[in-house]
Amino acid sequence: MMKTSLAALALALLPGLALAQGCNHAKTTAMSCADGMIPDAETGTCVPVTTS
Repeated sequence: MMKTSLAALALALLPGLALAQGCNHAKTTAMSCADGMIPDAETGTCVPVTTS
């Protein structure tokens, strides 16, 4: 009886714990580049700053 109760409690709490992790697929982080470089959105890399 005790094992069944513990198993039921664990199964009841698991979905809540999964939701507590949250959804982070929409979060983006800012890319940082070294001095003299800027992020290129198309390639996702840092490219040298060009002045004209």
